Amino acid sequence: MTTNAHTGHTQHAADEAERDATADKTAHAGHAERRGGTHAEHVGHTESAHAGHGNAHAAHTGHDADLPGGLRITQDGYTLDLDTTIAQPGRIDFRFRILGPDGSAVTEFDAIHDRELHLIVARRELTGFWHVHPRREADGTWVIQLDLPEAGAYRVFTDIAPRSLGRTITLGADLAITGHYAPQPVPATARATEVDDYEVTVDGELRAEGDLLTLTVRKNGEPVTDLQPYLAAFGHLVILRAGDLAYIHVHPNGEPGDGITPSGPEIAFHTAVPGPGTYRLFLDFRHNDVVRTAAFTLTTH
Repeated sequence: MTTNAHTGHTQHAADEAERDATADKTAHAGHAERRGGTHAEHVGHTESAHAGHGNAHAAHTGHDADLPGGLRITQDGYTLDLDTTIAQPGRIDFRFRILGPDGSAVTEFDAIHDRELHLIVARRELTGFWHVHPRREADGTWVIQLDLPEAGAYRVFTDIAPRSLGRTITLGADLAITGHYAPQPVPATARATEVDDYEVTVDGELRAEGDLLTLTVRKNGEPVTDLQPYLAAFGHLVILRAGDLAYIHVHPNGEPGDGITPSGPEIAFHTAVPGPGTYRLFLDFRHNDVVRTAAFTLTTH
């Protein structure tokens, strides 16, 4: 399956490269079926500890292991409150709040890979994917411009670590884009994909008991050995299950600058999925100052 960069994504990535690595990224990145655009944690948003990085991610593990992340709009007293759940196609000012147990907007969050909040938007058929970072206003309202060009059913996910909660959770809510809706099938199963001049392959299996996935990046047939850090990692992997959109977000083994993790061509992730099904995988990686996303479909029994 061949995937191409989503229109406007290259410009977004160039803008990202011009800013400091910790600067807020507000431009969108997405892709539709047969496209690559631009994230990644275990079932219920638990992230595997990896060499030299386990302590930093300890708060990600051990909560709500019985229920995958992103299936609930409210969890542990926190609620994803969208300003609107219906919008027109095209560019929209998307606004939302995270409400705390007392019903007021939360304004204090711990950072997760250089950001207070990661926003993922996906089409229900998993043929479109956006990973963006909104701006938080003083009153706790998050704001970003999204470009959702087609009518359809979408799911919005927020990865957050409210400071008073002390751990990471993923909340999810539905968003509808009005107009003529033409449902599409989930893209076919494939272990290789192309985005721009890059080919990315995936080895390993998705298993409920956990397993290692290794993704390998090549450019024009040559291994890429100088991947650049993106949000404090050499890659980010989001996995969504077709049907219910159970959400898994994984960061790779090791981290840039730890002295042992190579900068490509392989990026290894310990993953565990909630059970049988068809899954869509979205790998973000950065090279030559551009962030790209390679997308795959895998199944597990």
